[in-house]
Amino acid sequence: MADQIPREQWAAVIEKDGGPISYKKIPVPKPGHDQVLVNVKYSGVCHTDLHALNNDWPLARKTPVVGGHEGAGVVVAKGELVTGLEIGDLVGIKWLNSSCLSCTFCMQSDESLCQAAELSGYTVDGSFQQYTATNAAHAARIPPGADLAAVAPILCAGLTVYKGLKESHARPGQFVAIVGAGGGLGSLAIQYARAMGLHVIAIDGGKEKGEACVKLGAEAYVDFTTSKSIVDDVKAASGSDGLGPHAVLLLAPQERPFQQATGYVRSKGTVVCIGMPAGARVSMPVFDTVVRMIQVKGSYVGNRQDTQEAIDFFTRGLIHAPYKVVGLSEVQSVFDMMKENKIVGRYVLDMSR
Repeated sequence: MADQIPREQWAAVIEKDGGPISYKKIPVPKPGHDQVLVNVKYSGVCHTDLHALNNDWPLARKTPVVGGHEGAGVVVAKGELVTGLEIGDLVGIKWLNSSCLSCTFCMQSDESLCQAAELSGYTVDGSFQQYTATNAAHAARIPPGADLAAVAPILCAGLTVYKGLKESHARPGQFVAIVGAGGGLGSLAIQYARAMGLHVIAIDGGKEKGEACVKLGAEAYVDFTTSKSIVDDVKAASGSDGLGPHAVLLLAPQERPFQQATGYVRSKGTVVCIGMPAGARVSMPVFDTVVRMIQVKGSYVGNRQDTQEAIDFFTRGLIHAPYKVVGLSEVQSVFDMMKENKIVGRYVLDMSR
């Protein structure tokens, strides 16, 4: 297998803030002692990749850096200390590329909080390349025979919303409002929520996204572009008592939904912040938050166990990520559509073109 690994490869590289991203040839990396070299077949394009391109966040980004963190491929080489993975295994490259595995957070399965964490497509080269090196312990294990194009969005979008639903503590039979339900994360959140026995209220803008949300299993759709009162409409959709959803997942790339959610969440409900609009803040009325016992919390990416659980939902046929495949060379056009909020579902890059 090693004899077949080329010296150069095509990649999409962030070289300056705001782009455009560069499609160019770069050297194929060699795996470190605790890494595997993955021949990436497909990689999803996440809104986080656009934030990385724009350098939106108060988090130091490597420059230049190969973007991407939803890669699915095949192990073609491995470091001498790697156990549990063999040449030919299917694996995924996630946002959390590696962590120290020994700090207080890693010891408690909160690896994403590790102070030494490395992030794919941000602090280390990611999956927008034909071959990438990734930490073996954190590589997602993908079952043999899985559709790699279809599973790619699960490695970030699916994992992130699944973790958020777990953090919401919503129970089967309860209502969850998903804000940004028509996007890449939202389309998966609807399905995970349904598979977990929850009633889904989808919130987004436009008829096309509404139709997509209902098709995926949302029981109600609130269009923020036409609604006269988001609060009233969401409460009205939350069952016979009209008290509001038990949980809210905020996936939107704009700030305003983060200010609205406590107005319609049910008393003693949970608002889970997942989307990270650049420079946005969360605010809430203190009196209302206290007397109604509302919880507002953040949810980051899942740990290794969350990853395997999220993939298991997929392999059992409960999650069907709506996606469209385009070539790696077309990644900039995907970003352009993303900036204009024109993407329904997910775009997946084929590394062979």
